[in-house]
Amino acid sequence: MNTKLTLNISQHVIEEAKIYAKENRVSLSKIIENYLHSLTKNQKEKPKITPLVESLTGVIQLDDEEYKKEYLDYLDKKYK
Repeated sequence: MNTKLTLNISQHVIEEAKIYAKENRVSLSKIIENYLHSLTKNQKEKPKITPLVESLTGVIQLDDEEYKKEYLDYLDKKYK
């Protein structure tokens, strides 16, 4: 079932999108529908984690201050 949706988009973006849609022989509505579908699909799918990566999760535990110090030391050595 299709439902009407009103969007506020800058005129320039609309004009460019219409040109793109015409060149690719697809409706602007279909482009937006596909884009929104891809956004929501990606959120629902959890990335697959290999057993090795899962076993290493949490091995290195640095508190926020320690991490910042380590990173600043790294940058200091790198750019001196």
